[in-house]
Amino acid sequence: MTEGVVAAGSRLLRTLRLQPVDATPVWFMRQAGRALPEYRSIRERYSLLEICAEPELCAQVTLQPLRILDVDAAILFADIMTPLIGIGLDIDIVDGVGPVVAKPLRTSVDLERLKPIEPQADVAPQLETIRLVRSELDGSYDGRPLIGFAGAPFTLASYLIEGRASRDFVETKTLMYRDPALWKQLMDRLAQIVAAYLTAQLEAGAQVVQIFDSWAGALSPADYSRFVAPYSRRVFDAVATTGSPAIHFSSGTSSYIAQVAVAGGDAVSVDWRAPLDRSWKEIGHDRAIQGNLDPLVLLGPWSEVKVQVTKILRRSEGRPGHIFNLGHGVHPRTRPDQLRRVVDWVHESGR
Repeated sequence: MTEGVVAAGSRLLRTLRLQPVDATPVWFMRQAGRALPEYRSIRERYSLLEICAEPELCAQVTLQPLRILDVDAAILFADIMTPLIGIGLDIDIVDGVGPVVAKPLRTSVDLERLKPIEPQADVAPQLETIRLVRSELDGSYDGRPLIGFAGAPFTLASYLIEGRASRDFVETKTLMYRDPALWKQLMDRLAQIVAAYLTAQLEAGAQVVQIFDSWAGALSPADYSRFVAPYSRRVFDAVATTGSPAIHFSSGTSSYIAQVAVAGGDAVSVDWRAPLDRSWKEIGHDRAIQGNLDPLVLLGPWSEVKVQVTKILRRSEGRPGHIFNLGHGVHPRTRPDQLRRVVDWVHESGR
């Protein structure tokens, strides 16, 4: 096997260890689904939850971006609410809306519905999907890694309390400020669930995990450090005991990205609201960084996309540890050929 092939399969893992690679690794959040016609064809026959419940179908969707886009890693196709659905909470994923919780959790009585997770029983389809995908990656995709993932305790808590996505998080913040003891109990339970879920994914064959804290930017720096960081830290500490690397994603947190870094992660994923080099300096160059193209740039002409991608690559200054990604998920209107051109350009320019 040639040196180039070995490097292609291990780019992401080597980058997470701050080791030199032959080209900057690139993958996209929400790369499996949304923008791909092959995925939309499957969605005409199956709901998102039905896909997740069928390991062979879910593995097919998970692998589509590698064949179509030539990205450097696969990420498990699932929803962040998967482990909560697995333990029996009544949650639906509504197209155009996202997760909808039938009975929001807002009292100590409600909290009793949040039981400990038993991964081998509660998320069995996801673990089988991981085993199937890992087998394919090892055999047909030069050993490119599989990323497992979970929602962070705070983001899961916000869905459970609000009942669906929110702009102002009134119910979440009210509970947080009014009853910090109940908040702690809720976050303790969610941290345990997330840690167990991620550990099970790694045991099933995932080689990296990413924790999504999509709504952390709704908080002030002080509230983040008090009400969120300790529980995220607990999850990252649990993952660290497995010896596998973890990526910490949050959105809207550029003003306190250093505090996000303190909460954990071998790499910190940053959005587009601050320059990559400035964010990396605040995170610390002893940590890898992921990002940070605005997803909507991809809706523009290639000439503009190329300029923006090149600027980000230059801001990394050729330092080992940069994973190219978007600052959030792929927008559904993105053309697949645009994504493929980004992958090719990052590989060509990021050598």
